Amino acid sequence: MNIMKHIPNTITCLNIFSGCVACVMAFQGEYLLAALFIYLASVFDFLDGMAARVLKAYSAIGKELDSLADAISFGMAPGIILFAWLQQPDVNTNTFLPYIAFLIPVFSALRLAKFNIDTRQTSSFIGLPTPANAIFIASLISLNNEPYLSGMLNVWVIVGLIFILSFLLLSELPMFALKFENLTWKDNKVRYIFLSLSLVFLVVLQLAAIPLIILLFILMSLFLHLINKKTHH
Repeated sequence: MNIMKHIPNTITCLNIFSGCVACVMAFQGEYLLAALFIYLASVFDFLDGMAARVLKAYSAIGKELDSLADAISFGMAPGIILFAWLQQPDVNTNTFLPYIAFLIPVFSALRLAKFNIDTRQTSSFIGLPTPANAIFIASLISLNNEPYLSGMLNVWVIVGLIFILSFLLLSELPMFALKFENLTWKDNKVRYIFLSLSLVFLVVLQLAAIPLIILLFILMSLFLHLINKKTHH
């Protein structure tokens, strides 16, 4: 038996495990730890694809397992983080409102199913990728107690974000991917600009930079879309 061919799927299983732990941390009110496990899941999500390419260990089960892992780590986990946060008595007293958080797993699953059959998304994305969405949610909630966010995050801001993010997951907005076919500036200037600004944010703001980096990704994608639309017209 060739053990090497099982490495990508093993990494994908670590993605699932990380997503499950993130859910537990959320229910325990450990939002920073929940966010860290979602970050870890995103690392495994990147590594399983890389391992499959390097080892040439592609398989039908690997593709299906990857989608199931993403549904847990980047769909259910951020939904539970939002649900747990909205259930806090000092945040919200409405019994039913927290259940709106589960729009995130629903729309994430729809997004993943759409991605699997959409041949247009081989080198870029159409709509917000589920890992980026999960990282944005987890990082934002984990930073809620920081002084500069005091008062900015309340129940209605979060509910509004849930609807906006759900829309973005299934939107037709083209979004660039960090996939380099070569290293030239001409073909990758958007990626280089994004990575450079992200690095500056991380150096200056550390973990607080993460939601800003995801926001930058969305805004740059929107700007590029508007520019391309204007050019073609």
